Amino acid sequence: MLQSAFIEGLSTQFHKNGTAEGIMMSANQPELYQRFLALHGRPQSFVMPNPWDAISALLLKEAGFEALGTSSAAIAASLGRIDGRHTISLREHIDNAQLLGTITGLPVNGDFEDGYGETPEDVARTVDAAIDAGLAGIGIEDTSGDPANPIRDFDDAVARLTAAAKVAKGRIVLTGRTDNFIQGRPDLDDTIRRLTAFAEAGADVLYAPYPANMDEVSAIVRAVAPKPVNLVVGTMAGTLPVADLQRAGVKRISLGVALYTRVMADLRKAAEELAGGDLQSASTGMSFGQVVKLINNARST
Repeated sequence: MLQSAFIEGLSTQFHKNGTAEGIMMSANQPELYQRFLALHGRPQSFVMPNPWDAISALLLKEAGFEALGTSSAAIAASLGRIDGRHTISLREHIDNAQLLGTITGLPVNGDFEDGYGETPEDVARTVDAAIDAGLAGIGIEDTSGDPANPIRDFDDAVARLTAAAKVAKGRIVLTGRTDNFIQGRPDLDDTIRRLTAFAEAGADVLYAPYPANMDEVSAIVRAVAPKPVNLVVGTMAGTLPVADLQRAGVKRISLGVALYTRVMADLRKAAEELAGGDLQSASTGMSFGQVVKLINNARST
């Protein structure tokens, strides 16, 4: 299949055609993997925010965050596409991840949807390509890209995760994810069944976006222990302070598309101010000199 052939050829393309920065990130991949893995072994929780471009990544690094995650939803939205419909190619996603990693020097976790490709073998090649590209982590979810049947059958989902784990072991932090809750299937029992199967197959981190409440989060944490759990922002019932999530046993807290939509909300406000004739409010923000300084500082280290 064309998609399979494309995935298979990615590693060669990176070595032949990659930028100097991309090749450097690839060479540093084992160290980035170890740094990212170590964050999951700390007693305390950590926050892994999700930037979408160089400046958002540099601002997050400046704030002290030690690892970053891509956001398939933010990438898709920034390109005028819909997330979760196979509208973003693997190459586009890896290019974005490499940008975030090379500009910051931080470990990057790739939010790689269903692993790209139709078969478990395709997913394995995707994981290999992510390692070759220098990523420290990769997420594989049980979505299908088909709005009529968005969640893959259990056996198919486990087979794809198993193939990913065989390649990932000892090389890249693998997150196994089920999207039951955000795809209109609020089935805690099936969610736990999937996550425990992913854990047994070799996933390093388990993740189910937006459980109904913290009781369900705690149930997930207990079910997959001692493996760490990622939570994005909060639950369907709302958000909580990081300290509360840590007490519930959540190890990693990601932001998904939330920072992107926060910035877009600020832009909408500025657009409304501008449309109302308020140039001063609409144009107040970081100076472009500060942006240039961020880039120059990053390029000089």
